Amino acid sequence: MRASKAQATGARENESRHAPVTAKRRRRIAFWHDILIQVKRSKLEYENAVGAVLAPDLNMTFRQTSTRAGRYIKQTTGYQAFVPAPLPPNPHIAFDDAFLEVLSRADRAVGRLDGCAETLPNSELFVFMYIRKEAVLSSQIEGTQASLMDVLEFEAATRAGVPTDLSDVFNYVAAMDHGLARLETLPLSLRLIREIHAKLLFGVRGARDAGEFRDKQNWIGPAGSLLMDAVYVPPAPPDMHQALDSLEKFLHDKNPMPYLVRTGIAHAYFETIHPFVDGNGRLGRLLITFMLCEQRILSRPLLYLSFFLKKNRSEYYDRLQAVRDSGQWEQWLKFFLRGVAEVAEEATATARKIVQLREQHRR
Repeated sequence: MRASKAQATGARENESRHAPVTAKRRRRIAFWHDILIQVKRSKLEYENAVGAVLAPDLNMTFRQTSTRAGRYIKQTTGYQAFVPAPLPPNPHIAFDDAFLEVLSRADRAVGRLDGCAETLPNSELFVFMYIRKEAVLSSQIEGTQASLMDVLEFEAATRAGVPTDLSDVFNYVAAMDHGLARLETLPLSLRLIREIHAKLLFGVRGARDAGEFRDKQNWIGPAGSLLMDAVYVPPAPPDMHQALDSLEKFLHDKNPMPYLVRTGIAHAYFETIHPFVDGNGRLGRLLITFMLCEQRILSRPLLYLSFFLKKNRSEYYDRLQAVRDSGQWEQWLKFFLRGVAEVAEEATATARKIVQLREQHRR
């Protein structure tokens, strides 16, 4: 009797399982399907709404996936500032095949450039022009409208009074000249960085803070943006000074590391600290040249990345941010080394064309 009941129950369940879907059942399925869709949509809208409300307060912690390069620390007024981890990066830089290839290319290109400069008929004139070209490009990245022709025409005319746009360019040249001269007697240091900054901002926008590390919070974002809307918030002053100490020690660290790699790390770290109220981008690019000249990797200041960084501006900013958010030091360094290689190869090609023109003229 029990067996027959079980068999009957099983038969009914089997019949129900294979029974045709009635209109009523179809409506019920559609009803619950719509409910599930609405629940999912409401959940997504809720998460987006919460994210929109909290994101300005949390800045970029939502997308930070690694604390290798530092971490976002909530400040007393509610925003989050990035505090860099001490240098060198930990874990250490990983050199895969692609990394070694681009590093080798960059090393060869810089070596060729330095050697080629020795063969120029007038290397000082070549350096003169290259410094001004770099000054124009670096200033254009910051919004200056002056061109290289504007600079040369003004110098040739020796007119009194420097136009506003040209002031940034001539200050860049003065900062370069001052830094290279001081490197003969003073190592690259926080003291020298402040001196160079004073030359860079002399008599232009931001001159009030020239040569002084900031004592207030700054941030990076679109023109007119507020702190809570910032794309990136550098460390607050107390953390900034600790990071600067780490940078200075790293500049003179004796532990073995390819010097172009050290230079790329130092540049990214300086831009992450953003220690001045204004002029950080220009000084960060000058730092590259000073490091290479101090170590005699370049006998003359002929390597300037501003053209490469201007051409690849979006990727440049993205790579720097990826270091902060995801600890992607290796990806940043491959990008940096690719820029070094391209710029050095272009400068070498230009120098060779000058030599060829001289030989043709002699004939």
